[in-house]
Amino acid sequence: MASAGGESTAAATRRSPSSVPVPLPSDLTMTATWFLPDLWQDYVQDPGRQGIFLVLAAFLTSFVFIRTSARMSRSDRFPWWPGSVVTDSGVHLHHLVWGIVLMMAGGTLGFALHSQPPWFEICAVIFGVGVGLTFDEFALWVYLRDVYWAREGRTSIDAVAVTAAFMGLVFLGVNPLQFSGDDTTSTLYSVGYSLMVLAVSGVCFAKSRFLHGFASFVLPPVGLWAVIRLGKPTSPWARWRYSKRDPQRQERAVERFGPHRRTARIVEWLRQAVGGVAHPGHEPDSLQQREADLARARVREADASARAAEEVHARALAEEHYRAALDEHRAAVADGDGGPARERD
Repeated sequence: MASAGGESTAAATRRSPSSVPVPLPSDLTMTATWFLPDLWQDYVQDPGRQGIFLVLAAFLTSFVFIRTSARMSRSDRFPWWPGSVVTDSGVHLHHLVWGIVLMMAGGTLGFALHSQPPWFEICAVIFGVGVGLTFDEFALWVYLRDVYWAREGRTSIDAVAVTAAFMGLVFLGVNPLQFSGDDTTSTLYSVGYSLMVLAVSGVCFAKSRFLHGFASFVLPPVGLWAVIRLGKPTSPWARWRYSKRDPQRQERAVERFGPHRRTARIVEWLRQAVGGVAHPGHEPDSLQQREADLARARVREADASARAAEEVHARALAEEHYRAALDEHRAAVADGDGGPARERD
């Protein structure tokens, strides 16, 4: 009995959570210290991907920072945050300007220094920061007006997601144009496969199904699924294939990709979580905004036409006066009128 009790006590001791060794924070730190350099060496430095990794990391970091800064300057809870840069004359310098300058500086110096360490890594970080600042205001490129907090400003979030996915694929070494093969048959097969992948991803992008398009570089069947399915109603594919040629399919696309869709709600929630909620004062009425823009454009065109007509009329009058004076002078010379010569006599 005693031995049985001793065995049960030992088993209970073995099962006790307190008897399981728990790694201390110092042990975790040492493990990470040993493990991370190996990852960097094996997956980043040896394949020669440190440049694109630094560009991607700097791009995401700068985007998160500048978007957080913009949201803090917008909020009343952070009155001490400096916010945007405004000149003495009242001009708001968008961070798009700083991004373009940094991209120009990082790219130019990167080419000039011929990949010399550590300047190559520094230029990669500078270039990535510039890309993040620039793409955060991607909507400003498209609409040519400040729609940062409007619904159109969500285009910047989409552009950042697409750019990050592209950089991620480049970092992972995905290259659909990499041909291989020792004989003619293998080479032709490789070329055909690469062209097929490009065609599938191109159709996915034309249908505005970007997730499937990027996934097709890694798993082409994912892209094939999007190829045989409907495209989004606002996509270039829908404008080419649905709108006038097949109105029923256009209606199906509108119904399929409506705002009630679970995926659309998730994407909208992510956009709001990253980009913030659109401000009511910046929320544009699309129809009214377009009509106002069209009216202003017509006024500008009318003013330009009026100024051009006035310039043409003034030139015609000047030419007419010049010709009249020239004819009078020729007539006077023909009649023997010496003009100034006779006055001197």
